[in-house]
Amino acid sequence: MLGKKVTSLKDVATAAGVSVTTVSRMLNGTLDLPAATRERIETAIRDLHYQPNPHARRLSRGRSDTIGLVVPDIANPFFATFVAAVEAEADTNGLAVSLYATLNRPGREIAYLSLIERNHVDGLVFITNHPDDGELATLINRTGKVIVVDEDVPLANVPKLFCDNEQGGYLAGRHLAEFGHHRALYLGGAEEMISTQRRFRGLQRAMSDRYGGKAEVIRYGGEYTVDFGREAAHRFIAEGMPTTAIFAGSDEIAIGLIEVLRAQGVSIPADVSVVGFDDVSPLHLFAPPLTAIHQPVRRLGRRALAMLVETNWQDEQSLATEELLPVEIVVRNSVAPPAKQ
Repeated sequence: MLGKKVTSLKDVATAAGVSVTTVSRMLNGTLDLPAATRERIETAIRDLHYQPNPHARRLSRGRSDTIGLVVPDIANPFFATFVAAVEAEADTNGLAVSLYATLNRPGREIAYLSLIERNHVDGLVFITNHPDDGELATLINRTGKVIVVDEDVPLANVPKLFCDNEQGGYLAGRHLAEFGHHRALYLGGAEEMISTQRRFRGLQRAMSDRYGGKAEVIRYGGEYTVDFGREAAHRFIAEGMPTTAIFAGSDEIAIGLIEVLRAQGVSIPADVSVVGFDDVSPLHLFAPPLTAIHQPVRRLGRRALAMLVETNWQDEQSLATEELLPVEIVVRNSVAPPAKQ
C-alpha cells in the first residue's frame, strides 16, 4: 500500500538491541553470533516483517550476481539467438543478465565496459562487429572479467570464443569446387576482422586444393548487413559477374544479395551459385533454399556464459586463451555447376 513504512535494517537492529553492522553481517553469513543474539535478531525480522534487499546484500559481498551482455544489434537474428542462449545458461547458474545493444558504435561499447569498474555487473560477455584501433583492447585489459565472443579484439588479453571461421570457409569452398566452380567471390566484413580473414583463407585453401593455380578467389569488404548485401550485388552485376559463385559471410548479407539478384533477373543457381554463413534465418524457406555454413549459435551463447563463470581471473597466464566451436555445412539447393567457365 502506498505510504506504508518499509521496515529497515536499522529498525531490526534497534528491536534486537544490536548494531546495524551486526544484523547485516549475520544476514550475509560473515559473522557467527551467540544463539541468544541470533534468536533476538531472527525474532525482530519475523515480527517486523523485514524483507532483505538482495541488491544491497550482493553489493556488500562485492558482487551483483549479474553479468553484462554486450551485442551490436538485438534485431539481428544471429544476436537475438545468442542472447536467448546466454539468458538460459545464466538462469541455470542463478545469475541475472543485463543486456546492452551498442548499435556497433565504439563509444557505446566503451561506456558499457566501464560498468564492471563501477561494480554494476560481475563480468561481461562482449561482442563487437568492427575492427578495433586499440582503444577497446586497452579498456578490456584494464577492466578484466570479459569474454570476447564471435569477433576478435586482437590485443585484448582475455579468454576468446569463436566459431571455426576458417573451417567454415573451407567447407564452403570445397562444396563449390565439387560442383566445378574455380572462381568465387567472398562477401564479408572489413579486411582487419578475424571473421573475414579466416573465412576468406579457408575458401582460398579449398579452391586451391582442388584447382591449384586455376583457382580465383576475390572479395568485397563491407559490413554484415542487408544493405551491404544489396551494394555487393549491384557491384557484382556492374562488373559483369566476374565469378560463377558467391560465398556470403552472413545471413543478412545473403538476404540483401539475393533480393537484388532476383530483381535484376539473375537466377540462383543457374546463373550464379550462392553459399551463406550463419544459418540462423529460415534459409530453407528461400527460393531456392540456401546452402549455408551453420554456426552453433545457441552453443556459442551457452559456452560464453560458462567460460565467464569458470575462468580463474587471478591466473593471468590462463587468460589469453582462444576456443573454437566447430561448424558444418547444410546443403540445400543454391549451388549448381557453373553455366560458364
